[in-house]
Parts: sequence; C-alpha cells; structure tokens
Amino acid sequence: MSEQTGLRAGLVGRAETVVTPDKTARAVGSGTADVFATPMMIALMEAAAVDCVAGHLAAGETSLGTHVDVSHRAATPAGAVVSATAELVEIDGRNLVFRLEARDGHGPIGDGRHRRAVVDEERFMLKVNAKR
Repeated sequence: MSEQTGLRAGLVGRAETVVTPDKTARAVGSGTADVFATPMMIALMEAAAVDCVAGHLAAGETSLGTHVDVSHRAATPAGAVVSATAELVEIDGRNLVFRLEARDGHGPIGDGRHRRAVVDEERFMLKVNAKR
C-alpha cells in the first residue's frame, strides 16, 4: 500500500438495503424462509467495509474480502430496511480488519469481523485473467 489518504483505525462505513423478495433465504438458496438471507447480510456488511475505505486507498488500489466471521441473530421480513456499519479496527500492512454490525428497525440482527486485503487492482486482474 502506498500513499493512502487518511486510512486509519476508527473509520466507519455504512450501507443500507431494503429486503426485497430476491434477497430472501428462499430466493438465494440459503434456506426456505422468506426472510433476509444470511449471504445478503454478509454482502451488505462487506459493502459497508468497502464504503469505509472508499477514498482512502492510493490510485489503482482496491480492497478484496479475505475472511468473514459473522453471526446472524435475528430474522428480518421482506419490505424492511437493513443497515450495516463497518468500523476499521486494525491495519496490519495491507491487511485491514473491520468490526461489523447489521440492524433492522427493531435492533441488531447480526455482527462479526471481516478482513480485507489492499491490492494493486491491475496486477490482481492480470493474475485472475491468467486463469482463463
């Protein structure tokens, strides 16, 4: 990582979504209930982490999710709004660690930790495309 602008512990990112039918456990195949799917909650939490570092990486850099450890503690019905926050709690070289929380209008529904790695996007995509 080089020339980040203000990347530091304590930054907070946010993301929000409405639980539409395509974001339910039944729709994504993670269960049979018509409630907010755990994989969709994780995606929302990751979006909050991406938002957290947006504008704080050097030109040409991006961050990639490398580990997620979350608990989904409460169900949320279709039509409800879910928000997620990600707080950057640790920076170890190019590795970033976030504390995550998701909430609906009734309170917390999930929490956990997430790791992302900062990479040179062009070099990363060259490696990915070499797999074709």
